[in-house]
Amino acid sequence: MDLRIFTEPQQGASYDTLLAVAKATEDLGFDAFFRSDHYLRMGSVDGLPGPTDAWITLAGLARETKRIRLGTLMTAGTFRLPGVLAIQVAQVDQMSGGRVELGLGAGWFEEEHKAYGIPFPKEKIGRLEEQLEIVTGLWQTKVGDTFDFHGKYYDLTDSPALPKPAQQKIPVLIGGHGASRTPRLAARYADEFNMPFASIEDSERQFARVRAAAEEAGRRPEELVYSNALVVCVGKDDQEVARRAAAIGREVDELKANGLAGTPSEVVDKIGRYAETGAGRLYLQILDLADLDHLELISSRVQAQLS
Repeated sequence: MDLRIFTEPQQGASYDTLLAVAKATEDLGFDAFFRSDHYLRMGSVDGLPGPTDAWITLAGLARETKRIRLGTLMTAGTFRLPGVLAIQVAQVDQMSGGRVELGLGAGWFEEEHKAYGIPFPKEKIGRLEEQLEIVTGLWQTKVGDTFDFHGKYYDLTDSPALPKPAQQKIPVLIGGHGASRTPRLAARYADEFNMPFASIEDSERQFARVRAAAEEAGRRPEELVYSNALVVCVGKDDQEVARRAAAIGREVDELKANGLAGTPSEVVDKIGRYAETGAGRLYLQILDLADLDHLELISSRVQAQLS
């Protein structure tokens, strides 16, 4: 089971804070550092000092880390034109020496679009499908050839399809709870399917839909990685669990029901239940980015048992 650290910087984090978490992620042996792609805080937090851009952040981290994978859960398709996104991700992949992964979603948080003057189209899934075809098509085009695409939402003519990423193929992540279109998109474009903040039962059902869609598309279901994103709150004992839960404004019982919370042995047990659904990777949502001791505990007492 791969464990990856997943952050929500829109809730309040500077680049320096994210750098500290990313370096701890690398030093403590985690597989990757991922971040959300949002421009507006959610809930009652103040969000200070303000939002940081996902791909600018990852570009900086690409030069200041050496081993960990870097990516987004999920880049909002509403934020960037697909041709521009293909350039940005390929460049960051070059800057990292080939360690980037692209999670791409349709975009959903209307309030942040209003706050920063970003158009929020009604039809987002159709746009996402075209975005996936364009981004992957640009990367796959041979040097010297050109790429054309004429869709309902986007039109590209004689694109040189440059630059190319460092990796021969940047892994693409698609995720979500949709019962039909989401599995179909994953089967066509994804290297990994991610189920965000879902129960074991819902994850099992959705993974089965994705496997069926992959078979229908002529792919072997095991070609895809299946993963979950879950909030994490681990403590050496019940008192420490309660302290960490209070620090993020959550109740222990709710965290245990909907995430990975409790003592290391409790969390390892629940991870095992997710593994039984076919999940091979977990994105641990860390909400208190100042608590690096939390990462150390997860590394020494949870990750060590899994390995």
